[in-house]
Amino acid sequence: MEVQETRVQTDRVLTIPNLLSMARLVGVPLFLWLILWPVFDGPNNDGWALLILMLSGISDYLDGKLARRWGQISRVGQLLDPLADRLYVFSTLVGLTWREILPWWLTGILLAREVFIAALLPILNRHGYGPLQVSFLGKAATFNLMYAFPLLLLGSGDSWIARPAEIVSWAFIWWGTVLYWWAAILYAVQARQIIRGGTGSSVSTV
Repeated sequence: MEVQETRVQTDRVLTIPNLLSMARLVGVPLFLWLILWPVFDGPNNDGWALLILMLSGISDYLDGKLARRWGQISRVGQLLDPLADRLYVFSTLVGLTWREILPWWLTGILLAREVFIAALLPILNRHGYGPLQVSFLGKAATFNLMYAFPLLLLGSGDSWIARPAEIVSWAFIWWGTVLYWWAAILYAVQARQIIRGGTGSSVSTV
């Protein structure tokens, strides 16, 4: 497997990859509003919410791809990209659980993973380390979930494609959940190794 470049290559902020990440962040509250509007007796806007989720998945792929290809990996991008990932996952969990499309116990499993990671960050900070870099495994887990959620939303409808979409979405959800926790465990193991070894290398992350 090809090793992806993760070193900071530029200190520019206004790059196309960073603008894509910023656009994804702007889409988070819009998506949450669209997905929750039916709960408050508003019109059903699942089509628009589905479109935003699909665009966020595409931009998530493009920002990293373009940053590596154009030599535009930046510290800002390394912060924005995982932040956008987590906010989309969180907002989708809130929206789909509130709409009773996603079971609360699965939401609990995924949110528990975020609490687990958050609990490790102060430990790293206390030893002089910041959050570690995004790994292939962590991105793969996020990709699975971000592909699963639009399909699950599509599967909640009554069109002819609803049933196939629901089946495929749950396959992505289970695989994504396993990878999500696997990445978190590796994060904890590698963080422990870095602290014990006293090295400043940022080798892994979620």
